Amino acid sequence: MTTVRTALVIGGGIAGPVAALALRKAGIAATVYEAYPSAADGVGGTFALAPNGLAALRVLGLDEAVRAIATPITRNVLAVGSRRFDLPVVPGLPPLQVVHRGALHRVLHDHATAGGVAVEYGRRLADVRETSDGITAIFDDGTTATADVLVGADGIRSTVRGLIDPGAPGPDFTGLLGFEAVARHETGADPGTMTFTFGKGGYYLYWPEPGGGTRWGVNLPQEHPMTLTEARAVPSSEWMRKLRAAYAADTPGRDLMLTSDPAALQVVGSLQIMPPVRHWHRGRMVLAGDSAHAPSNSSGQGASLALESGIQLARCLRDLPDIPSAFTTYERLRRPRVERIAARAARINHAKAPGPVTRTLVPLLMPLMLRTVMKPEKTLAPEQRYVIDWDAPVSSGPAPR
Repeated sequence: MTTVRTALVIGGGIAGPVAALALRKAGIAATVYEAYPSAADGVGGTFALAPNGLAALRVLGLDEAVRAIATPITRNVLAVGSRRFDLPVVPGLPPLQVVHRGALHRVLHDHATAGGVAVEYGRRLADVRETSDGITAIFDDGTTATADVLVGADGIRSTVRGLIDPGAPGPDFTGLLGFEAVARHETGADPGTMTFTFGKGGYYLYWPEPGGGTRWGVNLPQEHPMTLTEARAVPSSEWMRKLRAAYAADTPGRDLMLTSDPAALQVVGSLQIMPPVRHWHRGRMVLAGDSAHAPSNSSGQGASLALESGIQLARCLRDLPDIPSAFTTYERLRRPRVERIAARAARINHAKAPGPVTRTLVPLLMPLMLRTVMKPEKTLAPEQRYVIDWDAPVSSGPAPR
């Protein structure tokens, strides 16, 4: 076991509170520092938690609280033109859970504070000062905080990543721009059914919203990236005009767009993915979540992987004799897994804006693909059956496959 007793966790999104709770479970006092002035209530769209993400939450006793605010997805359908194909799922696992980002932030924040984790808002990291016996975070308001280690859970545009490696890459643009809203239009799909559709204007998905209507998300092809600030500076009415034009010939895309309120449109912005990060740690600093690995949303695994990493980091600090061996083993446990998943998601991204030939061929080839290459036990099971054994001691040996 290391001599680590205290930790600074930079970032109060998803990875940060979970990492702090896991560190506390491992006997390490952690404080979360969030740059924004308050919790993200009501901010952001929805995303999916895979079965392995729920398993990670179970380690901290959080899985039932998250299920209570989520929508279970029990059936996945691929729609191309008038054809519908049921997509195979991994048998014996709980369903995918779709959850609103703001609601998840609130649940994680409440459980972190109830579990003894302090969360300080309006504390934006500017620099660090490291010594032989600790590390001090220097915030942009001139205040400081000191602990044994510092965890960078500060997202895809991580400040900590740049402090660890000034030459570290930033996120790459996927060529897609994301939007989300709830339409008044009812598609007739059964509750719990998520439909993935290749429309002429771009890729979109939708599912029945509890309480009525249909929630939809769009990945619209885009030539040049935009920051979230830039995308949200465009009036939502203008974005909705573009979306309605792009999906005017699609069913049910046309009706989904026409019956959605432009004022309620969630502009997600340019979808991004992290290339492999060379250095996950240096000295007393280490990365967790999107700051180290952010696969595109095509993976369905971004949030789940962030949850896993916070828990594995805490186990390594709990069991290994010093900070270098704990951080090195943590990276060895995590890097192969997250990079495999990111590579799979990158391949899916290339298929999200098919041309007319592809849209013609997919309905013809899909029955054969479902019988042959689309085997969930081979493609998805290694990702979704992954469970962290919290009680098992961590060794510094090779990472499991």
